[in-house]
Amino acid sequence: MKKARRTEEQIIGILQEHDAGAKCADLCRKHGMSEGTFYAWKAKYGGMTVSEAKRLKALEDENARLKRLLADGVVAQLS
Repeated sequence: MKKARRTEEQIIGILQEHDAGAKCADLCRKHGMSEGTFYAWKAKYGGMTVSEAKRLKALEDENARLKRLLADGVVAQLS
């Protein structure tokens, strides 16, 4: 099955539809996703604005980059 990739704006839009009164099952059917995915997004992005979600994503990306740099440095020292 093809994995759909959604932007933070799309995810927050879906969550806002739910906050406006749409049922989870209806949203999942409409957007072609599982309820597990919906609740994972709700746990991660619930209550956020689009700018906050973008900032979170940027911090996660920078954290991953720094972890790779640290791991590469440790491996280089051991060699």
